[in-house]
Amino acid sequence: MSAQQAEGWTRRRFLGGLTLTGTAGLLSLHSRPVAAEPPPETTRIRLVQIPSICQAPQYVAEALLRSEGFTEVHYLQKTGPADNEPALASGEADLTGHFAAPLLLRLEAGDPILILAGLHIGCYERFATNEVRTIRDLKGKTVAVPALDSARYVFLASMVAYVGLDPRKDINVVTHPGPESMRLLSEGKIDAYLGFSPEPQEMREKQIGHVVVNSTVDRPWSQYFCCMLAGNREFVRKHPVATKRALRAILKTADLCALEPEQAAQFIVDKGYAKRYDYALQAMKEIPYGQWREYSAEDTLRFYALRLHEVGMLKSSPQKLIAQGSDWRFLNELKRELKG
Repeated sequence: MSAQQAEGWTRRRFLGGLTLTGTAGLLSLHSRPVAAEPPPETTRIRLVQIPSICQAPQYVAEALLRSEGFTEVHYLQKTGPADNEPALASGEADLTGHFAAPLLLRLEAGDPILILAGLHIGCYERFATNEVRTIRDLKGKTVAVPALDSARYVFLASMVAYVGLDPRKDINVVTHPGPESMRLLSEGKIDAYLGFSPEPQEMREKQIGHVVVNSTVDRPWSQYFCCMLAGNREFVRKHPVATKRALRAILKTADLCALEPEQAAQFIVDKGYAKRYDYALQAMKEIPYGQWREYSAEDTLRFYALRLHEVGMLKSSPQKLIAQGSDWRFLNELKRELKG
């Protein structure tokens, strides 16, 4: 599909369900839910806010969530991705975006979470020193992650498993906070670090290392979702209409982020979800938000489950985890409803 065709196709979808107006850098979103659809069973929705630009659709969706019948839209401020699963599992949060691979670990652990849809492809990049040109070159090298139970370590494990390495035996994994890891990489004291937006934008600007893997464009990572939309199991069971309405708002806003990246970037900066407009805009333009219909959420879970099984981080079969921990009925309905 050409860029011109893709733009027109996205714009037709957008104009069919959304109106974008901007004053003082703010977005105003309006939706027309299916007429026969009942109102949501609850008018409160709680999502997680973490300092990651890639989660922009759920932040920009605030006004559209309200137009879907949610009079209380709460964003629970958390320090990082590791807080997503506990918030969902405990019922503190109802719905949120999160990385695919870590969700699988929580499903096997028995957390009451349901994966509902894919949100976007590619938001993480592996930066390394000049000695590292491929993922296989990480053998014997030092790689930094924030913690051994972090999403970054899980992605590291899946990436090295794909090329036949074992993260526990073949790589020296050290733990440092993100800013410290970037400094250490710039000084050559570690060999690699995996960054999520806005870190890749900052590392490129400061010329820290070079990109070994960009999950937006490099196979096989670019063939699967990075982030998924997941819900608390009890919330989904009790509030199916509210769940569908919330998903519709966020997925429509993913289209909006692809169509109007400048206004979406300005919105998340104005609301305090990102600090720098240039970083936010770069992320908006690079992350393919408008392709949630084209990729398979189920194939994504199967791919990462197989990688994590290969290194012993998962014992359950992919099919068992998918059967127990996913519910695609809302996504399938929305694909039909929101088709181009």
